[in-house]
Amino acid sequence: MRTTLRTRRAAMAIAAACALALAGCGGGDGGKGGSEPAKDTTKDATGGAATVQLPRLDGQQVQVVAVWTGPEQQAFTKVLDEFEKRTGAQVAYVPTQDAMLNYIGTKIAGGAPPDVAMLQQVGALQQAVERKWAKPAGAGAKEQLAKNYSKGWQDLGAVNGTQYGVYFKAANKSLIWYNTAVFENAGVSEPKTWKDLLSTAETISASGVTPFSIGGADGWTLTDWFENIYLSQAGPEKYDQLAKHRIKWTDPSVTKALTTLAELFGKPNLIAGGAAGALQTEFPASVTQTFTGGDEPKAAMVFEGDFVAINIAQTDAEIGKDAKAFPFPAVGAEPPVVTGGDVAVALTDKPASQALLTFLASPDAARVWAAEGGFISPNKSMDVAAYPNDVQRDIGKALIAAGDDFRFDMSDQMPQSFGGTPGKGEWKALQDFLKNPKDIAGVQQRLEADAAKAFKGD
Repeated sequence: MRTTLRTRRAAMAIAAACALALAGCGGGDGGKGGSEPAKDTTKDATGGAATVQLPRLDGQQVQVVAVWTGPEQQAFTKVLDEFEKRTGAQVAYVPTQDAMLNYIGTKIAGGAPPDVAMLQQVGALQQAVERKWAKPAGAGAKEQLAKNYSKGWQDLGAVNGTQYGVYFKAANKSLIWYNTAVFENAGVSEPKTWKDLLSTAETISASGVTPFSIGGADGWTLTDWFENIYLSQAGPEKYDQLAKHRIKWTDPSVTKALTTLAELFGKPNLIAGGAAGALQTEFPASVTQTFTGGDEPKAAMVFEGDFVAINIAQTDAEIGKDAKAFPFPAVGAEPPVVTGGDVAVALTDKPASQALLTFLASPDAARVWAAEGGFISPNKSMDVAAYPNDVQRDIGKALIAAGDDFRFDMSDQMPQSFGGTPGKGEWKALQDFLKNPKDIAGVQQRLEADAAKAFKGD
């Protein structure tokens, strides 16, 4: 998206809103072949009145694939249950930890593609369209998108002017969550700059608790560390250029960002389990180990998006009291705000596939997951009262207030082979960097080689 002064101000506004909120609280047709939609005025699972018309699809089956497991799977299943209730369709949910395009490709080759996929990368959506796997969004979905989404979020789900995807779930990926008891015991407060963050970490370490929990077994968490530093330090214009590979990964701006990240990664005493332990820690465990263990948790802080809340809910910690968060500190002149999201795309022409996209683009579907926590919606028509606490309520408000002025997760904008595949590309390079943060030049060379290959279409 075009860089403007308004973009930078919007980023600052989101960061400020997050800081204040977190410190202060402890109908269209369903696609071809569907029957006529009937107005549904019943109450949904959250007690809200239905606002979108859906066709009756009794007996039809639809399979949905996404990466969500555990609490996220449970929350999304409630959304799908509501769709079943409204339409009579039968929905099967399939979680996968494989690279999504690889999984879909295998299923298509076997003659059994999923009906709807939840993709995590803009690049993956573009590749699904290029491979002629994705089906354009139907009239119902497009009607809901026009009513409920800003142009920026609609454009992210479009390829070459044609609407394919619905961004159902968004994320603010510029938050650091912390154990309030550890901060109080160490006598530290929320840092505002990168320098202050490192100083705070050293003080916490001296108090007897390891400062950071890092889920390095999931390479995407490391890309988020890099992106927040890079956006704040290099600025939005450079960020956009690197996201599109218009500058190389050997650029001095990347060197500077990796050098900054090495200030943390190069100090294993600041990371729970050291680099080796972090590389064996999956994201959910990186959260829960920060908020369990009483006065002696394995770590004091964990960096990641608002969705951390759903993992905190698996512990005894209370958000706003035992667990709080602060915006990712400014590395350069301004604090960064990076967003992410999951886009629903139809892979078959079934009426149920298009009806599900229509439902996911409605405030009704967003409201169901919002009530469960660990979820932020880009749907501007959803009443923010649906969020379970003031933390997520204010983050949600700030996301909508930003309109089209936001920066989307960089790795998610890239070809999946580089920005979204376990054990390959950026994920693997940054895991290697966590293991050996002194090899900045070597990591840059591998990143550039892999990026150049991926952007050429391999």
